[in-house]
Amino acid sequence: MAKPMRSKTLLVTALLSASAVIGSSAAYAANTVDKALNEGVERVANAQKSQQKIDSIDSTTREAEREYRAIAKEIEGLNVYVSQLDRQLNAQQRELGNIEESIEQVTLVERQITPLMLRMIDAIDQFVAADVPFLKEERSKRVAKLKDLMGRSDVTVAEKYRKVMEAYQAEVDYGRTIESYRGSLANNGTEREVDFLRVGRIALMYQSLDGQELGMWNTASNAWEPMDAAYKSKLIAGIRIAREQAAPDLIKVPVAAPQEAY
Repeated sequence: MAKPMRSKTLLVTALLSASAVIGSSAAYAANTVDKALNEGVERVANAQKSQQKIDSIDSTTREAEREYRAIAKEIEGLNVYVSQLDRQLNAQQRELGNIEESIEQVTLVERQITPLMLRMIDAIDQFVAADVPFLKEERSKRVAKLKDLMGRSDVTVAEKYRKVMEAYQAEVDYGRTIESYRGSLANNGTEREVDFLRVGRIALMYQSLDGQELGMWNTASNAWEPMDAAYKSKLIAGIRIAREQAAPDLIKVPVAAPQEAY
């Protein structure tokens, strides 16, 4: 009986030893697996952090690239704009040169035209004084205004020249128009209102307001003289035509005989 009991004890001991060994191996294996899992998790976390860093760097790179492209495009546009400005500046420089040359020419023309205008005004003044005495006051005032205008520094040479030419044109127009106006007549020491009729520069006549007195300007004697009553109807017709109260028609007017030149 002692031998079988010993064998059973040995078997139990062997089983316990095997269980201990198996338990130790299982614990070691569990620790190894946990460690491997932890390392895997850590690697995944590190990989995620690396990917996040890569994504961040990629995003930053793409943003920098977009900014670079935008700046490059802006620089390209600025280069085109600067090139255009250079062309404009060159054109303006050429235009400035032309303007300076024109100013020099204008200055030269001004120095030459001012004495010419003064001579033209003097010529008008002398002509009005020697001409048939119609609208004497109006024409004399026009000449006086021209003389005052020439002394003004706030009026351009072009404007002065325009006014002088207007005065010349007005005098030219008098020679090819018919006109009737009411004005004062000084004759034989008396002054009275009469109706004048001017036919170009060939005839200047008048009729008193009561129609009883007729007269004409004699260019030969440079004086007023009575006019034959036979011209009264012609004078009245001429006044009506000049005032556009009658249709244009041919009228007879007294004309002084031409003087021989010496």
